[in-house]
Amino acid sequence: MVETKSETKTVRFIITRQDTPDSAPYDEEFELAYRPNMNVISALMEIRRNPVTVQGKLTTAIAWDMNCLEEVCGACSMVINGKPRQSCTALIDQLEQPVRLAPMRTFPVVRDLQVDRSRMFDSLKKVKAWIPIDGTYNLGPGPRMPEKKRQWAYELSKCMTCGVCLEACPNVNSNSDFMGPQPLSQVRLFNAHPTGAMNKAERLNTIMGDGGLANCGNSQNCVQSCPKGIPLTTSIAALNRDTTIQQFRNFFGSDEV
Repeated sequence: MVETKSETKTVRFIITRQDTPDSAPYDEEFELAYRPNMNVISALMEIRRNPVTVQGKLTTAIAWDMNCLEEVCGACSMVINGKPRQSCTALIDQLEQPVRLAPMRTFPVVRDLQVDRSRMFDSLKKVKAWIPIDGTYNLGPGPRMPEKKRQWAYELSKCMTCGVCLEACPNVNSNSDFMGPQPLSQVRLFNAHPTGAMNKAERLNTIMGDGGLANCGNSQNCVQSCPKGIPLTTSIAALNRDTTIQQFRNFFGSDEV
């Protein structure tokens, strides 16, 4: 008879924490018993139930954002092993250990892994990333979009405002007012809509201003990091063409809608 020695497999986490927006960050280390199909969110939930470090110190529960847990809401974005991504789809089996968790630094830290993404939402307001309607009553079916255009527009509509592309972009930082690839891609999406096109010139003029399209360094980091595989750099290239045409219209004048 061959005797087998049973060993309990564990997972180690190094988590960057921050008590207040103005306090200094620090690291705490935790260890959990491994189980199959564990993801970062489930690990954080276990740590929250029993917030004891590897040194045996009882600490406070870790703060982070989450909602849908199925890569739809975009709330659980954080930096995992040096890369910004969604923690709900980050499987422990596919991560190098120790697993290092840190907040996205493009946005102000609220506490621990929780950040304030207002910068991104403010940019969406700035570019009017919505379809204007007249009142709240039933307007009936809107104009149809050609199928070919609808297919690529659908890819842009997958955006869940997670902020990962802004975190990955080297041009989005505290020293820059660049709005980032996400709002720019949404400009292309809403300009393509038959009703949204009524505000096309206004959106294009907005992204031609400070913090707009000219601040993009074309590093390609955004498209590589996007959890939904959105063709962000394709949108930026298309907007470069659209804004060039808009500049000519602004200079020479045009009554074309």
